Amino acid sequence: MNDFALCTDIEIVMELLDITAKELADSIGVTATTISRWRKNEEQVSSSNLKAFYNFAFGKGIRLNKIKEHLFKEDCGSNSTILFHGAKTYIDGEISIEKSKNTNDFGRGFYCGESLEQSAMFVANYPESSLYILEFDKTDLSYTQLNVDRDWMLLIAYFRNKLTEYADHPIIQNLLAKLEGVDYIIAPIADNRMFEIIDSFIDGEITDVQCQHCLYATNLGNQYVFVADKALSQLQILRHCYLAPDEKNYYLSYKLEESRIGNDKVKVARKQYRGQGEYIEDILK
Repeated sequence: MNDFALCTDIEIVMELLDITAKELADSIGVTATTISRWRKNEEQVSSSNLKAFYNFAFGKGIRLNKIKEHLFKEDCGSNSTILFHGAKTYIDGEISIEKSKNTNDFGRGFYCGESLEQSAMFVANYPESSLYILEFDKTDLSYTQLNVDRDWMLLIAYFRNKLTEYADHPIIQNLLAKLEGVDYIIAPIADNRMFEIIDSFIDGEITDVQCQHCLYATNLGNQYVFVADKALSQLQILRHCYLAPDEKNYYLSYKLEESRIGNDKVKVARKQYRGQGEYIEDILK
């Protein structure tokens, strides 16, 4: 789906590199006439040409998506925030809660991140993935905010179907009650590494304190989970961003290094906080 505002991006690249349309065309293997048509939105751009242009820009050190992030944040209203959504392909039609899975971090909802990099990292492995920049107007909406603590760990485990035998436990029911009636949730992002740590807690291998400190070591920032249509109605897509292959590789390399460092921190945290806190069977007895 070629709705990436290519004409605007071409102008930015030409200005920052101080090159002509002919020089840009030569660099990506098309004609100057083709560049002219692209700048006027007169021609549909093939996927191979999109890849060539955006790879060229990234290779020249131009971080188009970061530029867009900064510009949108500068224009953002005082009661709004800029968010990011990584898509395996693209958003098809209207944003909808119903298209999501029950087994996401907090069940069905539309999920966005506060960080462009983290949102891009989550979809960098997919060949047709892309990124969305959105503006969220928080006016007159209700929400609950969670931190990296035992409540968050238990809720993640519950929605991931790891606590089905404790679904009616008062602790679980009280936690679920905190989510009732809110329009959106702000909570730490959980990835596969964090799920493994939480599984270790649920399986009784580590205590809640060990788990919490291990999760702190891999903290990925916050996500916004839109669980009510009222909140979605105040979420506006500002830009659909292309993720060039070289940009994806950059994010994947960064993710690999962060994972390596995080794994070392987890090992230290497990040892340092051994014996502190409670095991799952004592919490939900």
